[in-house]
Amino acid sequence: MELSNFKVLTFDVVGTLIDFETGVLEAVRRLGGDATLDLSDTAIFEAYKRGRDRFPGRSSSAMADVYRSLAEELKLPADPATAEAFQMAVFRWPAFEDSVAALKRLRKHYRLVAMTNADRTAFSCYSHTLDDPFDDSVTCDETGVAKPNPQFFAYNRGRQAAHGYKFSEILHVAQSQYHDIGVASELGYTTCWIERRQGQPGFGGTPEPKQVTRPDFHFTTLKELADAVEGV
Repeated sequence: MELSNFKVLTFDVVGTLIDFETGVLEAVRRLGGDATLDLSDTAIFEAYKRGRDRFPGRSSSAMADVYRSLAEELKLPADPATAEAFQMAVFRWPAFEDSVAALKRLRKHYRLVAMTNADRTAFSCYSHTLDDPFDDSVTCDETGVAKPNPQFFAYNRGRQAAHGYKFSEILHVAQSQYHDIGVASELGYTTCWIERRQGQPGFGGTPEPKQVTRPDFHFTTLKELADAVEGV
């Protein structure tokens, strides 16, 4: 199997291209102040994930409630203004340092499609942060479900088919084993795992999968994928 066999790269956005873990940690520590000094990154991530499970709605509106949940658990300031500040910080989560340049390189060779659990409002911010590299995009607003629901992947497969692309011409690129690599592989997608957390313990801000699925391609950064495509 060669990377040159594909015509479409579908991307998980948050976690693969957008560094939401840095965004969450920075916002919690900034808003929580001295109360966060004794908190490990793992403790913050675990409380964040429990909050997201409680409030799984659109990320452009649910994150204030997510913050209130984690703040109550971790004994941090939970007033409305602080929760709203966390919500607004979600729209400014940073890109990984290699994302913008690598996407520009990859766009020379492929149709780039975002496949994100973010809603259309939040995604518009992330796309802008990434210099708007996508030829097409699918968000939870269009699908009505979130990954790892197989219907999300089925929706995208049909959408790309409508644009004339065969299923075998699609390579799904993602960081999350839980949301993307496992289910996409089960559904017959060819997958590329960008293992952003290589060398770090645990699964950070994403849920732990039942098992780690072996992908068809495996890199630790998006730059490595672009290098492989261009034979660098």
